[in-house]
Amino acid sequence: MNEIIIEVKNLFYKYPDGKQALKNINFVIREGQKIAFLGANGSGKTTLLFCLVGLLNYDGEIKIFGKDVKQNLKEIRKNIGFVFENPDDQLFNLTVYEDVAFSLKQQGYNEDEIRIKVKEVLEKLKLLGYEERQPYHLSYGEKKKVCLATALVNSPKILILDEPTSNLDPASTREFKEMIKNINTTQIIATHDIRFVKEVCDSVLILRNGEIFSFGDISLLENSEVLLSARLM
Repeated sequence: MNEIIIEVKNLFYKYPDGKQALKNINFVIREGQKIAFLGANGSGKTTLLFCLVGLLNYDGEIKIFGKDVKQNLKEIRKNIGFVFENPDDQLFNLTVYEDVAFSLKQQGYNEDEIRIKVKEVLEKLKLLGYEERQPYHLSYGEKKKVCLATALVNSPKILILDEPTSNLDPASTREFKEMIKNINTTQIIATHDIRFVKEVCDSVLILRNGEIFSFGDISLLENSEVLLSARLM
């Protein structure tokens, strides 16, 4: 059986206004697993993702690759690719090349290494020729793909996506879905797009009001009672 690479114990998080956002969250994720965090808007999906990558000051314990996130955040983040829901929160450079190369430059790669890695990931995502394009002139779907490129350029061991199909038209959703299906790494996808989950993921963690409502394999999505109770249909 594949090794556990994420372990969450007794996780709690309160918003600054005092509202309890996550309550007693416990689960494990194994290497190679493709898991969806499902839930209605406000259920805690994005908050949970942000806790996993150390963007929020949570209570409880999160271990990734066997190491405590708070104590080893910089090292752990090198092996995680994160795609935000809104591309404009992620793209901030003047060209696509600069955005995709940014993290590599921060890690001290030389220019030749950076060019090779950027070319490889752009080719994989059918973005060759976009290097000098300005991100803010791209379509929404193109921006999403560039964000995915920034996440994949480091060959992460874990890929995390927040609402990857939100605001995409049907054609862009199909294209993005096929890209995700062909990425062979551990994936965590926060969404309420059940059709997408059925085609991409093997496991489901359902959140309701900041708590784990149900956790299991993809067959959970055939249970209409569970989906109704979680406000997913």
